[in-house]
Amino acid sequence: MWYVSTRGVAPRVNFEGALFSGYAPDGGLFMPEELPQLDRGTLCQWSTLSYPGLVKELCALFIGSELLPKDELNDLIDRAFSRFRHREVVHLSRLRNGLNVLELWHGVTYAFKDLSLSCTTQFLQYFLEKREKHVTVVVVEGNSDELDEPIKTVFADVAFVKKHNLMSLNSINWSRVLVQMAHHFFAYFQCTPSLDTHPLPLVEVVVPTGAAGNLAAGYIAQKIGLPIRLVVAVNRNDIIHRTVQQGDFSLSEAVKSTLASAMDIQVPYNMERVFWLLSGSDSQVTRALMEQFERTQSVNLPKELHSKLSEAVTSVSVSDEAITQTMGRCWDENQYLLCPHSAVAVNYHYQQIDRQQPSTPRCCLAPASAAKFPEAVLAAGLTPETPAEIVALEHKETRCTLMRRGDNWMLMLRDTIEDLSRQWRSHALNTSQ
Repeated sequence: MWYVSTRGVAPRVNFEGALFSGYAPDGGLFMPEELPQLDRGTLCQWSTLSYPGLVKELCALFIGSELLPKDELNDLIDRAFSRFRHREVVHLSRLRNGLNVLELWHGVTYAFKDLSLSCTTQFLQYFLEKREKHVTVVVVEGNSDELDEPIKTVFADVAFVKKHNLMSLNSINWSRVLVQMAHHFFAYFQCTPSLDTHPLPLVEVVVPTGAAGNLAAGYIAQKIGLPIRLVVAVNRNDIIHRTVQQGDFSLSEAVKSTLASAMDIQVPYNMERVFWLLSGSDSQVTRALMEQFERTQSVNLPKELHSKLSEAVTSVSVSDEAITQTMGRCWDENQYLLCPHSAVAVNYHYQQIDRQQPSTPRCCLAPASAAKFPEAVLAAGLTPETPAEIVALEHKETRCTLMRRGDNWMLMLRDTIEDLSRQWRSHALNTSQ
């Protein structure tokens, strides 16, 4: 399968090229040149698969056996998920009042990113061994838009990237979006009692997000034939909500600090993939929109594009007060602790059942364990439950470089990369001798 940039200038690449590129050279994001279409028969076959089984099928579909043979792919995915605590890797908790919570947090860091990064690192290792090469991977996680710009600026320096064999592994990397697509398929099959009906039953998937990675993955799943209705749930940093409701893709004056801190994001870069799909893969439209956004931090979507977006996606913005109320209600009804990000999604479910709205089956994605957010649990008047693995971290050495406001973050990043590269070259030289 070939991948093209959403901005239409960069040459097309295969999966390996998209994996190692992160951002496309023209500043866009890689997307499949053509999306496959899944028929009823394929969906029925996939409906009994485990979560790892679905990841294998989706990766085979979007990578191609000529690049990564199926048996080797299956081994990579099995290794990727070998350290997950739950035997299912991803688990659906069925709670009272039709509440379905898909737990994406059974990996080593108790967060959904473990799912995609575990697979991505296996892909990297596979292709690097074939190339007999080394790369320095820059991973950006968290909620700082201030750091994202230095990352993009560093990667714009082609000579620097080549010198240090750099690649970006933040949430825009296609391999991560690909694996996240499996969340939606697994949610659908777990919440669908039978595929014997005509048409296929619809399931509503509620996606809490900041960077829109899970939203993009869900919309791609919808486009290739999965019968889901998407609901995007955000906190008070509501650029995605405003885009869906009003076509207003513009920055607020400042990032608002919330209890769902990993979603405190101003710039949801994966929306570029959604715009590209909505426009019918029109790279000129997408490039114009994103270049205007990068220049002015404000775009009003064309009427036709906004209409298509609002038809495809519903949205909700949730306050801190609503987050803590939702956490408390879920505990009272189920003795089940939600993290604040999961509570953003579950709040939408409670809104619907309180209004006694007729509903299709609904699944709320839970991106993190409540154990990672004891302050939010306490704010909800509940008692945190801390696993022994997390308690043990308090006794381990911490290594960090403090990056203050006003510091030259780009220079600090470049210096860190230079230092890591020197260390690696020294290690490689000593090993060869």
